[in-house]
Amino acid sequence: MNAPTDEPGSMPIYPLKQVDPAAPATALYDEWLDEIRQQLEAGEDRWELCRRTLTGLFYPHHADVDPAKLPLAARAALLQMDARNVTLEPEYYAEVDEARFYERKPLLWMWQMFDRSPLGGNVHVGVKFRRLLAPYIFKRVGRNFKAFHFVEFSYGYNLEVGDDVVVHRNVLLDDRGGIVLGDRVSISDYANIYSHTHSIVDQRDVSNLKTVIDDGVRITYHATVLAGTHVGHDGMVGAMALATKDVRPYHVNVGIPAKSVRVKPNAPPEVYKVTLRKDGEAPMPGAGEG
Repeated sequence: MNAPTDEPGSMPIYPLKQVDPAAPATALYDEWLDEIRQQLEAGEDRWELCRRTLTGLFYPHHADVDPAKLPLAARAALLQMDARNVTLEPEYYAEVDEARFYERKPLLWMWQMFDRSPLGGNVHVGVKFRRLLAPYIFKRVGRNFKAFHFVEFSYGYNLEVGDDVVVHRNVLLDDRGGIVLGDRVSISDYANIYSHTHSIVDQRDVSNLKTVIDDGVRITYHATVLAGTHVGHDGMVGAMALATKDVRPYHVNVGIPAKSVRVKPNAPPEVYKVTLRKDGEAPMPGAGEG
């Protein structure tokens, strides 16, 4: 067991442990993932890859059965293994780029249905499976991407992800207007990041606004970042907070709407050359000197 690292005036640091399943299982997982990787790299039909993969996960005993001999409910369930038989919410958006979306749709459905399968909650294989699909879905993805189960996004093709990004359980990344996640971004469970908004007069009046999350940012538990917001590098949006406007670098914003309450202690010296703001937020770096 890893011992905590204590420094004066700081909380204990608990590095993550290395945990692997039993060796035979690990080898089987790697063989299965490598098979999918080879098929993707070879440019095989993604719709058929989706159908075969999901049928194997959910209904392997029906893989070679004539569907006409099955009860109607079983036949309907089998249809869900093929992404051509389902519709996804983003397909209904007026501005969807159909060519780019349908190129990704079978992989989007594979991702979502994998999370509902017996393998979905298995962190070891789940992280590898999602990391395998990400380059074929996202606009860009860096090294060591880690997504836990039930992460959802809209198009995928408007999502840019940097290096060493971690996205935890039940996160929504609405990339309808575009989302950029910088390096070392961490998004905690049940957070929501949006890039579109609706008019208060007419819900059909939609504005797509790019949302940018800079390097080293933490979006914590159940927080929400609204469309068009820019969270500066090493900033933080606290638990349950609603970020309706930009978050300055190294600032911790909390509340509804989120306001800055402090500057991180690891901020560079220039961040502390500040004066108090009239709106009650934490000081703005470099303001009112002299």
